[in-house]
Amino acid sequence: MPSIRVLLCLILIFLVHGSFDWLSNQPREAGTDVPSGKLMSLSFAPFREGFSPLLEKFPLTEHIDEDLRLLADKTESIRTYSSLGGQQPTPDLARKYGLKMIQGAWLGYGYKDNTNEVNALIKSANENPDVVKRVIVGNEVLLRGDMDVDRLIGYIREVKKAVKQPVSYADVWSMYMKYPKLINEVDFITIHILPYWEDEPISVENASQHLEKIVKQVEDEARGVAPGKPILIGESGWPSAGRQRGMAIPGVVNEAKFIRGMIQVANRHGFDYNIVEAFNQPWKSELEGVVGANWGLFSANREPVFPLTGPVYESPNWSMRFAIATLIWILITAGYYKKLELLSLIRLLAFLALAQVFSVCLVGLADFLWYTSYSTWQRLYTAVLVMANAGLGALLIRRNFNILSDKPGSVRLATALRTGYLLFIVLALFKTYGLTVNGRYLSFPIEQFTIPVFGIFGLILCEGLRTHNLHSQTFAFDQLTGGNLRSRHDRLFAYFLNFSAVALVLGETKAFMDGRDFIQAHPGFSEGIPFALRYTLYNQQLLGWLACLVVLSLPFWTNSGQKQHP
Repeated sequence: MPSIRVLLCLILIFLVHGSFDWLSNQPREAGTDVPSGKLMSLSFAPFREGFSPLLEKFPLTEHIDEDLRLLADKTESIRTYSSLGGQQPTPDLARKYGLKMIQGAWLGYGYKDNTNEVNALIKSANENPDVVKRVIVGNEVLLRGDMDVDRLIGYIREVKKAVKQPVSYADVWSMYMKYPKLINEVDFITIHILPYWEDEPISVENASQHLEKIVKQVEDEARGVAPGKPILIGESGWPSAGRQRGMAIPGVVNEAKFIRGMIQVANRHGFDYNIVEAFNQPWKSELEGVVGANWGLFSANREPVFPLTGPVYESPNWSMRFAIATLIWILITAGYYKKLELLSLIRLLAFLALAQVFSVCLVGLADFLWYTSYSTWQRLYTAVLVMANAGLGALLIRRNFNILSDKPGSVRLATALRTGYLLFIVLALFKTYGLTVNGRYLSFPIEQFTIPVFGIFGLILCEGLRTHNLHSQTFAFDQLTGGNLRSRHDRLFAYFLNFSAVALVLGETKAFMDGRDFIQAHPGFSEGIPFALRYTLYNQQLLGWLACLVVLSLPFWTNSGQKQHP
């Protein structure tokens, strides 16, 4: 049995960890509660996990039925984006649950597909006038560049001649400013206002004011073309997970803040609105990463992401994560408990604390990656990465104990650690390359590298406790791992990691400066660069990832003075 001293250290670390988790996971205020009653409208795409328009695997009728039954007491209306693709039963099922519809036709490059969609929309609108109250011809086709404005207007006119309902076209608000002749063609103006996706991202604290500003801007533009034409905010929402953009930070609490604030603004000004969206969309992760899949009021499993009233938890399952991490920590401790009594108090606390940190990092990684994995290959990647982190964590714990117990270095252990770190460095370079070249939808992989990063800090801490003297050679990788395996190529890893960090900052900055609306607001390099750098360097996730790259490079900068190997 472990001694009283070991038990007291275990209890101390358990209490510190528990207190920290409890304090950092308290429910948070998310603005004024949504008034009682139903929402005006929700974007409705009934694609569950395993279903995707990209694979032409369309929703089943029973899925649509179940989803509309769930939404019946939440919203007055739903907005759909296609009249085909398995969604033909939607009007009948909406009628069943007392829901109205803003029905859409999905337009793209193909003439034949567009004709089929338009014909299906016309047929549905004419057969279901009691349910389909408005129709929208096309969604963001101008933003995507799928067709020119004149071809789009042709489709709008075709539908207007064939149906009695008001007809519109939906796109980001700036497209109506760019093509004001669209205002004359539609019966109501449908604009998307998504502060997160603006070329100059808006923080959630300023999102409501931004909403008011854009609606007024579009009203002023419409007044000069078609005074009094109605405006529908066709999409507005906030992601609950994914990568940060400038001041726009995804999160459950922030999504709740935005939705509640938007409804307050809409009620105050009498805005007509549709929230994007009812359900998280797993299929979007293939195109838009984690952030694209997490805009729903309900998860992919049809569970509420957050309440519309009362405080909101950012991580409602934090207690389960705490329990699992503690269990893993106890198992690790049990594997060393016979040897723990040999350590001094400070070394004992250091070992137990580092083991706890590794357990927390592993559980956090598994929880986040599994929640944001929606396909077989994504879950396979999650499983492999969790096992890789668990394996590296086990090696680091063993090395930490050897250092703290003054055992000589093991070449076998050092070789395994070196191999593990080099694999993670290659993965880090690959991830950073993707973020630099085309990172709009890619999440910063901080969770995937917390064990390698904290592992380096842990090795340095243990070496410091052993030698009582931190100097430059203490940071050398072969010194930390105890194998004297330094290669003359080691410094190349440091160069690559630090170069990729600089490239990432430049790539993120350039992405902002390439935005059409950004260029219009800040013409010229000298005028735009301060704003673009501000958005880049405000990004806490980006800064966290840069820190990971620097820490991973640190041991490879230093020469321990040991013999080098080719």
